[in-house]
Formats: sequence, C-alpha cells, structure tokens
Amino acid sequence: MNVISMKALELLRTATGSLERSGIEDAAREAETIIAHCLKTDRATLYRDNPQIPGDLATEIDSLVKRRATREPLQYIIGYMEFLGLKIKVGQGVLIPRPETELLAEEAIKTVKRNLLGVRKISSHTSGFTSLRFLDLCTGSGCLALSLAKELPDIEVYGIDISDSAIKYAHENAELNLIKNVTFLKGSLFEPVKGLTFDLIVSNPPYIRSNDIKDLQPEIKGWEPQDALDGGADGLDYYRLIIHAVRNHLNDGGYLMLELGINQADAVKLMAEDTGLKDITLLKDYAGIDRILVSKI
Repeated sequence: MNVISMKALELLRTATGSLERSGIEDAAREAETIIAHCLKTDRATLYRDNPQIPGDLATEIDSLVKRRATREPLQYIIGYMEFLGLKIKVGQGVLIPRPETELLAEEAIKTVKRNLLGVRKISSHTSGFTSLRFLDLCTGSGCLALSLAKELPDIEVYGIDISDSAIKYAHENAELNLIKNVTFLKGSLFEPVKGLTFDLIVSNPPYIRSNDIKDLQPEIKGWEPQDALDGGADGLDYYRLIIHAVRNHLNDGGYLMLELGINQADAVKLMAEDTGLKDITLLKDYAGIDRILVSKI
C-alpha cells in the first residue's frame, strides 16, 4: 500500500504509535532511527528540518516499521550497527553484538597494551620476526576480532566460527572496515587452527541454558540464530570445551578472556582453576554483573 507524502515529524508520530502498540519498549527512538536511516540523515537534522517525505520513501519507511512491529530486531532491519567505532553488518544468521562484548573488546585491548606489547614477540617461519597472534573463538559477525585487529594493526588475528553465515558476515565486515590483519576460518573451536598457538584467546561463546531460550525476548528467540545462543543444559558447554583445550593453544604468559552469562562466573572460574590457569579475575559489566573472566597461563 502506498503512503502519501508527509512531513517527517508527522510520520514519526505515526510510526511511534505503531511500534508502541506492538510492545516495542523505546518506540520513539526506534522510529527515529528507521526514518533517519531511510532519509540518510541524523536525528538532529530530522527534528531541525522536518523534511517533506515523498510518498515512495514514506512507503519504504512504513514497510520497515511493519517489520519492526513483528519484533524483527532493529539491527537486522537497518542492516548494521556500531561496535567500538566499527560499522558492523548484521542480518539473519548472525548474532547481534551486545554492549557487554564491547566491554570484553576494550578489556582485551587494555590487557594487550599493558601486558603483552613490547614484552615479547613470536618467531615467524618467513621473516624471523612477527607480531603477537590472537584468536577469537565463536567470532560471529567478527566484531571482537575486528576491534582487536583495528586497534592493534601489527597483530595477527584469527576468528573462528562454525556458521557459514557468520563467516560470510565477518569477511564482509573486514572489507567494510578496511581491516587486513585478520583471518576468518570456518570450523569448530580450535579445529581450524591446529598447530597454532596464541598470546591471547578471547571468546563470547553461546551461554544461554537450552531451556531458557524460550523465555528470551521475541527479538532474540524468534530471530537470532539459536546455535549462537544455546550453551547446553547448564549454559556451560562451550566453556568446558574451550578451557579444557586452551593450554594446548596458549603461549607461555598468554591470556584467556571470556564473556560470561549471568550467574556463571563461579562455575567458569572453578573450571579455569582446575585447568591450572592463574591470575584469574572477574570484571563486572555496566549492571554490576560478573561478565568477563580474565586468566593467564
């Protein structure tokens, strides 16, 4: 159905009402985002200029609002999101990065700069001297690997995921952000990098308990890939697999950093201790939840 031409703020009121009736919590802000995206402008300009929106563009906006009303994630509708200054493409088949994962990326970068840069190098078979090597397991859109690679351009970064869709998005995001020092490989956890060792391993693995997925927000349980959410009966399956194998893949003095689910910190910390990892610390997220485990070999 075609929508008649109208002023932006009039359309904003209509879109906001539609999203509110669909149970969208921050309906006004999301309507602003959709309209500004379609107009290729920003929120401030939208309010300042209140431009006239032609009928064909109003119809496109109406279509996107209707998609959001079905609880399709806004990030999928827009097609991208910001992550530590990177533009990250997302869509069905790839997990939407969370603020907690930005925190993990920031902490990983701090840890590298404080404890690894300038301390030692890894010998290279080709040049005799090369930079440190990092690994991001369950890389998804590649946001973690890419944020490390961008901030530390002399570092060799690998990202691994078992999902074809995830690896496709990760490659596209590397190209989009002009990042060259990252390699994305398809496979299960450490399998694609057998024989390689790393100075830093990071991961935001699936950690939702299988029976809890049905209780998640409609945007998550209905749209995001379940394989990227499901951490098994207790949510800890991937932590067991990663921690059990990590000593074979970390160089001496290397770090393992993991994003954690709610109420999982004690169990994962115990796994790390039992495996012989040391200097284990837990870092809280913005809500005061133990969200990141940092450990050292």
